Amino acid sequence: MSNDTNSHAPGVLPQVSRRKFVQGLALGGVAASTSLWRLPAHAQQAQFPQIPMLAGNQFDLSIGASRVNFTGRPRPAITVNGSLPAPILRWREGDTVSLRVHNRLSGDLQTSVHWHGILLPSNMDGVPGMSFNGIYPGEYYDYKFKVRQSGTYWYHSHSLHQEQAGLYGALIIDPLEPAPYQYDREHVVLLSDWTDLDPAALFKRLKKMPEYDNLYMRTVGDFISDAKRDGLSNTLSDRGMWGRMRMTPTDISDVNANTYTYLMNGTTPSGNWSGEFKPGEKVLLRFINAANMTYFDIRIPGLKMTVVAADGQYIHPVTVDEFRMAVAETFDVIVEPDGQDAFTIFAQDMGRTGYARGTLSTRPGLEAEIPARDPRPLLTMEDMGHGSSAKSSEGSCGANMGEGGCGANMGAKAAVVASADPHAGHDMGASSVEHPASENGNPLVDMQSSATSPKLDDPGIGLRNNGRKVLTYADLKSIFPDPDGREPSRTIELHLTGNMEKFAWSFNGIPFASAEPLKLKYGERVRVVLVNDTMMQHPIHLHGLWSDVEDENGAFQVRKHTVDMPPGTRRSYRVRADALGRWAYHCHLLYHMDGGMMREVRIEE
Repeated sequence: MSNDTNSHAPGVLPQVSRRKFVQGLALGGVAASTSLWRLPAHAQQAQFPQIPMLAGNQFDLSIGASRVNFTGRPRPAITVNGSLPAPILRWREGDTVSLRVHNRLSGDLQTSVHWHGILLPSNMDGVPGMSFNGIYPGEYYDYKFKVRQSGTYWYHSHSLHQEQAGLYGALIIDPLEPAPYQYDREHVVLLSDWTDLDPAALFKRLKKMPEYDNLYMRTVGDFISDAKRDGLSNTLSDRGMWGRMRMTPTDISDVNANTYTYLMNGTTPSGNWSGEFKPGEKVLLRFINAANMTYFDIRIPGLKMTVVAADGQYIHPVTVDEFRMAVAETFDVIVEPDGQDAFTIFAQDMGRTGYARGTLSTRPGLEAEIPARDPRPLLTMEDMGHGSSAKSSEGSCGANMGEGGCGANMGAKAAVVASADPHAGHDMGASSVEHPASENGNPLVDMQSSATSPKLDDPGIGLRNNGRKVLTYADLKSIFPDPDGREPSRTIELHLTGNMEKFAWSFNGIPFASAEPLKLKYGERVRVVLVNDTMMQHPIHLHGLWSDVEDENGAFQVRKHTVDMPPGTRRSYRVRADALGRWAYHCHLLYHMDGGMMREVRIEE
């Protein structure tokens, strides 16, 4: 949002009624790029108000403080060139781009920009303390690198909680060769979550009261209904397991619409961002989940969506009614709107507490019906890798728990963290789990999965059997074969761990501050196996390298930069260590990363 302050005293914002929300960013902004090119016909921009777009190979980006209003009261935000979201950047594959990023923030507030999913030298990656020192007030940093890929990506700050405060934007890279599909028009659909709270205060609240947003606890009436359906003994056993884990089946997400306002292209649901179409056109929608803590389930009632790319990489087209986006993922879909003048783009959060929405329409001002949110889902023990919730004697969490929480005293064997066996990790079917010794008796680990599987064909909690065709990871298949072709020489297994009550997160029970770097040898091919021992979903992002996801049989399936890990899953992917330097590796839920679920990956010769 941009504010016209010419008619107001400096630092004073006009009064805004509680019903007046941000309607989206106006066209324009500071277009400081050079070497502009005319967008091709297939990349026409809508005539409705949009986020500012800068195209070319030289950019001047200014990070500063602004005031925005999404909820009825002005709040401070961090913006780029005065806009939130930051301007859309448009590059071309094969070009060398130069981006001068200025820090216009006051005080001693350091800043940074990370180019998410982009292959580049480590000193261009934008992670303070790892790839560079950060950008201090009054200073600038020159990012310069050759663009080696194409597709839909995004960029954001990697400093403190600035991403939550508004420092994020879309990044579009036009390919050298034509895409394997055709379209007439395109729109960026950037999803995010906003809070009026100071982001640091929100993190502090999560540490003290992680259940704050969970207003949907089970009741006595729920107990009676469950007992009638499942029997008293099974219901008591189920409640006991949840109690020992200090969790409830309604713990879907840590932060939800009780705190967040969900935005589409910087616009609230009442603001109704709109994108134009003409009947008969093929419209490419570039979806980006730039949220901090929110998974979105996306559908356009009345329209099929053909998914053609994931995380910027082409896939074999698959037509669906709905898809789930983990934080940091991107999906390109093609729609062919016809038969009516307006269609709602509906993005509900995974816990069904709120939604973002916009409209595809033939002219400004039109709206389509907003669908009702789906029923709130409930987690089961099976969802979390503990077998059926009705079973307590075998394969369940409660059968193996001690006083300290699920799995605290399970006495599991240590997992092999680095194996010389090139075939280790190939057997990805449902199996019992061996846990690293660092998890045992660890106060930062409150549960462990007892049976995991890839679950690649599982739509996910709240999406199963809903009457709609829902995209799964099994549907994602790259149009190219394994780009490396070599079998991995070793396997690295990492467990995603946490303690809900302490809001502490880690790999193998070891938080970032205490963890040694993961060391890879330049040029080697490794298999990474992730096991989710927590009850939460985690989108795991490795900087600087591709993650080549494997199917259940260990064969290459799809190339991604962010790999989603639902509870109870065991998923593997291959990594080619072809970029020297220090790289961040972390859960992309902002407060999970800040809570310790992060490692350094060091690639050395």
